Amino acid sequence: MKQLMGLVGLSVAGLMLLSCNTQVKEANYQVIPLPQEISVTDQAAPFILSNSTKIMYPEGNEKMQKNAELLAGYIKDQTGKTLSVQAGTEGKGIILQLGGATENPEGYQLKVTGDQVVISGPTEAGVFYGIQTLRKSIPVAQEVDIALPAVEINDYPRFSYRGAHLDVSRHFFPVDSIKRYIDMLALHNINRFHWHISDDQGWRIEIKGLPELTEIGSKRSETVIGHNSGKYDGKPYGGFYTQEEAKDIVAYAADRHITVIPEIDLPGHMQAALTAYPNLGCTDGPYEVWKIWGVSEDVLCAGNDETLKFIDDVLGEIIQIFPSEYIHVGGDECPKVRWAKCPKCQARIKALGLKADKNHSAEERLQSFIINHAEKFLNDHGRQIIGWDEILEGGLAPNATVMSWRGVAGGIEAAKQKHDVIMTPNTYLYFDYYQTKDIANEPDAIGGYVPIDAVYNYEPVPASLTPEEQKYIIGVQANLWTEYIPTYSQVEYMELPRMAALAEIQWTMPDKKNYEGFLKRLSQLVDVYDVYKYNYATHVFDVNAKLTPNPQDGTLDVTLTTIDDSPIYYTLDGTEPTAASLKYTETLKLKENCTFKAVTIRPIGSSRVVTEEILFNKASMKPITMLQPVNKQYEFNGAPTLVDGLKGNSNYKTGRWIAFYKNDMEAIIDLKEPTEISSASISTCVEKGDWVFDARSLSVAVSEDGKNFKEVASESYPEMSQDSKNGVFDHALTFEPVKARYVKVTAKPEYKLPAWHGGKGNPAFLFVDEISLN
Repeated sequence: MKQLMGLVGLSVAGLMLLSCNTQVKEANYQVIPLPQEISVTDQAAPFILSNSTKIMYPEGNEKMQKNAELLAGYIKDQTGKTLSVQAGTEGKGIILQLGGATENPEGYQLKVTGDQVVISGPTEAGVFYGIQTLRKSIPVAQEVDIALPAVEINDYPRFSYRGAHLDVSRHFFPVDSIKRYIDMLALHNINRFHWHISDDQGWRIEIKGLPELTEIGSKRSETVIGHNSGKYDGKPYGGFYTQEEAKDIVAYAADRHITVIPEIDLPGHMQAALTAYPNLGCTDGPYEVWKIWGVSEDVLCAGNDETLKFIDDVLGEIIQIFPSEYIHVGGDECPKVRWAKCPKCQARIKALGLKADKNHSAEERLQSFIINHAEKFLNDHGRQIIGWDEILEGGLAPNATVMSWRGVAGGIEAAKQKHDVIMTPNTYLYFDYYQTKDIANEPDAIGGYVPIDAVYNYEPVPASLTPEEQKYIIGVQANLWTEYIPTYSQVEYMELPRMAALAEIQWTMPDKKNYEGFLKRLSQLVDVYDVYKYNYATHVFDVNAKLTPNPQDGTLDVTLTTIDDSPIYYTLDGTEPTAASLKYTETLKLKENCTFKAVTIRPIGSSRVVTEEILFNKASMKPITMLQPVNKQYEFNGAPTLVDGLKGNSNYKTGRWIAFYKNDMEAIIDLKEPTEISSASISTCVEKGDWVFDARSLSVAVSEDGKNFKEVASESYPEMSQDSKNGVFDHALTFEPVKARYVKVTAKPEYKLPAWHGGKGNPAFLFVDEISLN
């Protein structure tokens, strides 16, 4: 026996054999997610998969029969072969059986000999994951037989909770789309479908005892255009699932060993419900189903006993539809402004004796009262709650599982409190964020930047936890919010292939992960995407351009790669690159302004063109030192980002900007020799809702020795108003020509957010990009 090593080249290359005048193509076990142990038997005969192959399962086991039927369907989809399915576990063919040595209930063994393919596991779910590995090993090829090399694969998942979330409130997707989504999850070994079915913008599940939730709450009069532009499309929008449709989806998922976890988000994100039942709000309305994005200040009235009955009535019907052990109750983004002024809420606070302290307000403790009420109802009915990490505020419900989305801090805190945690940080696992820096050529998105490599390299178990605390990290999930995703086709585009990277986080042990190896294996999985016509993003097949400032040589060094080493061609004059352009062979060292473009050309066609505008000035590629720290969360490549000749766009998370928080940006640039300058400029990126504000001042000072500086220019800027626009702001200073070797550029941030802002009084972030000296 020997360990099977990596795959060479794209899956389309395959290994073609010739046997009895029938073409045979070889399977490849290097799949996604990568199994824990793959051992190939040397010089043993392969199993030949042909039209005469049978799939067998234990007689009387309906779940295994369904497994067998699904496997037959997968094989037909990929190869065109129609395999018979029959009861029994004896003879030649593909045998599905219960048993095996693995202790993990979702583990399996896949053993291939010349006569049999045997998939065994302690549960039907384990066998199903063996089926997924077999399915992904089989090449997509019609009218050929398939050779399965003799192998023994022993595999099991790292995490028991492997989730994917879909928001159907902001935009609604019909039943057949939800089933297609579930099929995508199955392909990636995902076993939890987190279904977000209520929010301010629409209530999407039938509650028979509260019919107006869907009669009224599922419909909004129109939808805002873009990012809360103030303009609307004028088109009524709605949709909901009947209980029978939801049960059908639950059953469809269960056949694929996926548990559907519904989310009824409370006590915030409830404006659609308040529109249907205005008596449940603090103001009695009138309300309307929200037609903009964001967080509504109108929430369930926590002082109203009718609210408690509403929660019980809704959850009472939800648990009749969804057999999941877990029910998600939201708990996120619940503004307390209505509660602070509501007589009923204040009376409830007084009656319960809720007190503010240095960590929690009385209103935050009131939210805990609501979450505890929901938890008690569900616990009394044999269920458990999951909530977003805000449920930590005001005290955690006794048995709650926390979903950590605002980074990882909430997950760490919950694990320290001995609560189960599902890690789903927005910085790595929000798939509604852009997946490329080239946002101009992407469909509109909420913002952010989560490329596939960032997803893949995320480690969900924080090193800061003790080994005992780490045991509370039970799973990983990616989320897809759909404010800017109006079609199901775009759902697929945002999910794939990032879902493949997610799958490997969830399933494969970290010591077996390798991003370059993952990219090689991805090509084989993409062949399966093509079978089902999934609308996946293709950025990973484009040229990967790494641009690195080199202060020693004064150059911008450009390194180009592709996932399959296909040839790369480039231009420096802005013209479109073709096979007749310069061929990339080694690192490019750029010293002057240019419009750089690169493309890779494969037999199946050309990739998208990568374009970079590179603008040099006297500060470009020079040594730079920061006198005050860069914010660690947004440090990216650090200070050299400010002098790399590459300007950031309106997305501050792409790595083209660096941030400063609670201190100034104070940079010293070493021009290496006395140099005449008469102007200096910086750019800032503003996104007011994210506490990202413009600079309040800019100053320039010069020095001969790098220690004693003389200011040559400065300027102050006004405080931003509520009407100030977001985007990129340029700030420039001009002054009498001066000769100096060292230049200090200082930009001061907004130290206190203004009174009109939700974060009033707190410091703002300052995002800065290119420092230009001329």
